[in-house]
Amino acid sequence: MDLEVRHLRVICAIAEAGSLTRAAASLCMTQPGLSAQLRRIEALLGGPIFDRGQAGAVPTVLGELVLTRARAILPGIDDLLADTARAARCGTAPGRVRLGSVGAPLLADLIVATRELVPGSEVTTRCQYSPSPLLDDLAAGRLEAAVLGDNPGHELPPREGVVLRPVVTEPVFALLPSTHPLADHEEANLTDLIEEDWAMPHPDSDRTREYWASVFSLMGRQPCTPYEAEGRQLIDIVRAGLAVSLCQATFIEVPGVTVRPLAGDPLWYRHVLGWRRDGPVAAHGEEIVRRVAQGYRATCAAIPAYARWRERHPESPRLPE
Repeated sequence: MDLEVRHLRVICAIAEAGSLTRAAASLCMTQPGLSAQLRRIEALLGGPIFDRGQAGAVPTVLGELVLTRARAILPGIDDLLADTARAARCGTAPGRVRLGSVGAPLLADLIVATRELVPGSEVTTRCQYSPSPLLDDLAAGRLEAAVLGDNPGHELPPREGVVLRPVVTEPVFALLPSTHPLADHEEANLTDLIEEDWAMPHPDSDRTREYWASVFSLMGRQPCTPYEAEGRQLIDIVRAGLAVSLCQATFIEVPGVTVRPLAGDPLWYRHVLGWRRDGPVAAHGEEIVRRVAQGYRATCAAIPAYARWRERHPESPRLPE
């Protein structure tokens, strides 16, 4: 048996579901049938891909390697299949602008600006937690533009054929359970929070955690980090009162969590737009930056904690006019 694309999809589905039972349901398969297929795939690849127990299906070291490669390969295959299907229907490949984004409040404005400035194009999006794979996709021509981000001293590296245009640098805020004592304060002190348990992104996801660690080192210690999580899972851990964390100033509070500025603004995050120099967005790059900055202003005004911070710091952040 040769390795096929469908085998990679099966492995990713099991990893995302966390169990063979849930993965079988999502794939419209029976659980015994999926188990048998997984055994054949594992025999082909030379070892177990998942440890299966009471905790569900957990990737092995080999499984992590396979998942990393599969997740890099599958988006390109999906793009190819979508393009060829449309070309077969229409007799020609339609113009398409592929956009990417990290978790940031700029994507919707980027989509609107692109649709208005590049009329007639089909706009698609793909999101990642880390800017690194998005920057790789831009350099390789798999994306035309993307919302990226970095931190002071940990800036995105220049890539051939890619324009990187900073939009705004904003302070990093504390993300607290609503029951936390500091949730009633106007701001939180990092020296107090460092005594808490923390939830942080995986160190390999991007350089955010490396940047946080560099700031903590100036305080002479690192926080206890029993929880590695991102996105919804990180928020759930904080909401449950198990840990504190950090977030973008533009993070929209949800029930159970509270966002507060950090005293002295010790950490910063920079929003960056990137696009290909030879792509359809390039001719409109500066106008897109201006429109995205306008959308960012509206977002700031709608977030109470950040709006109050901006009132106290009228000179910052500076935005393109």
